[in-house]
Amino acid sequence: MKLSTGKRNAAKCCTHKKPAAANPPPVASSIPDFPRFVADWNSLQRQSTPALHVRIAIWLQTQCRSGGQGAVLLAFRSSGKSTLMGLFCAWLLAKDANLRVLVLAAEHALARKMVRNVKRIIERHPATVGLKPVKTEQWASDQFVVARTAELRDPSMLAKGLSGNITGTRADVVICDDVEVPNTCDSVAKREDLRERLGELDYILVPGGLQLYIGTPHTYYSIYAEQLREETGETVPFLDGFARLKIPLLDESGASVWPERFDAARIEAVRKRTGPRKFQAQMMLEPVAETASRLDPDRLIVYDEPLHYSEGNNAAIVAIGERRMLSATCWWDPAYGSPTGDRSVVAVVFTDAQGHYWLHEIRYLESPREELGKLDEASHFCRQVAAFAARNRVPLVTIEQNGVGHFLPSILRRELAEAGLACGVLAAASTRVKVLRILDAFDARLAAGVLHAHRDVWKTPFIVEMREWRPVGGARDDGLDAVAGCLLAEPVRVEPIERPTAKRSWRAGGQAHRAKTDFSV
Repeated sequence: MKLSTGKRNAAKCCTHKKPAAANPPPVASSIPDFPRFVADWNSLQRQSTPALHVRIAIWLQTQCRSGGQGAVLLAFRSSGKSTLMGLFCAWLLAKDANLRVLVLAAEHALARKMVRNVKRIIERHPATVGLKPVKTEQWASDQFVVARTAELRDPSMLAKGLSGNITGTRADVVICDDVEVPNTCDSVAKREDLRERLGELDYILVPGGLQLYIGTPHTYYSIYAEQLREETGETVPFLDGFARLKIPLLDESGASVWPERFDAARIEAVRKRTGPRKFQAQMMLEPVAETASRLDPDRLIVYDEPLHYSEGNNAAIVAIGERRMLSATCWWDPAYGSPTGDRSVVAVVFTDAQGHYWLHEIRYLESPREELGKLDEASHFCRQVAAFAARNRVPLVTIEQNGVGHFLPSILRRELAEAGLACGVLAAASTRVKVLRILDAFDARLAAGVLHAHRDVWKTPFIVEMREWRPVGGARDDGLDAVAGCLLAEPVRVEPIERPTAKRSWRAGGQAHRAKTDFSV
């Protein structure tokens, strides 16, 4: 495909003489085809070229020569597609140094990463000798200008994030590298904004240029969807008419398309770690509609053992049955004021060395109206949470900062101090959509069979919430939200809940040791 370079033949200033490059630019006819270009680079890196990458390289070269206006490359996560795109950009500039390439990503840092990669390729690949400019100011981290013959306003390669200003930019090739990520598509408003911003590329791309999307779908309403999602209001798929190459991790026979990197054991590990919903979308490129998801409480592993705390040899141990616990997360999703509205729920989840999660207790806080004259409702809730923390020996309570959670941390700290508990308080804001947060928390753990729940949990509304929950809403999810906060939070290595005379921890670890030194400080 012959890519247009716009004002390539613009008049040059007769009083200005362009400095000569350190090496003459490569001759287009001497540049190998793209699969060979990739193989030469891998050989330089002392790596082989997998068959998967050869397939992608042939397809990219075909799109460049076909004269099409747009193409979509969908490949599973960690397939090396971004690395290949960096090589593709370097190859395009080697074939025609006057091209202008715009790299657009969800974040500017991601786009800049690709530009830096292309710079390293140009500096080292034998087919791109002579492209590096003499002037160092033309060799920046987020844009650069190669040694070219045309006088053009735009750089040879430019990195931009979706939120960046690209008005007035012109490009012969636009690479949309992972523009769809959770942060740009996890709500209706974000998906509409993403489509609106990508629509601006029609004014950036010059006539005859190539627009290339690479990525993986992150939502059922993906910009990469081949079938029309009528409920979105679109009349045609967003990338309708674009040439497509779709490479899921497993082929039609169920075999890995990259067995050297993804053997059966690793595929199973990825499946367990991500869960069936994410695996289907990210690795098989088939996102499942959220409305088809559900939470099955029958997948919970029931246990009856109480929490056991012991001390010995200056060490503290917390165990459930024969399992020693290594960390705990306590999450409080507060709510009050309306008996028919959201419920205030606090939950605690322990983790062990085997990577299992133990939902030991969940409490739906009550606000007895007859006692509110003696104690305000907020203080009454905080006193219940303090007792909950003491009972479960948690070192930290995280309060979700929703509408009523902004002033509760200070009240809870007061109640914990009055109870003599060495327990911290952390305020955290949940910015993700609740539906996705709950799905991400439960999906993988339920599928992997690593989520345990104490039998007393069945005496609470939590199990009913699991059975009745649907992403479309309409059912209570207060307990689900609190437990999801525990599961998604970074595990906190816990300390003893009482204020000790000598500091002891029930976390696994070594003992203190005083070492002799031959120097003074």
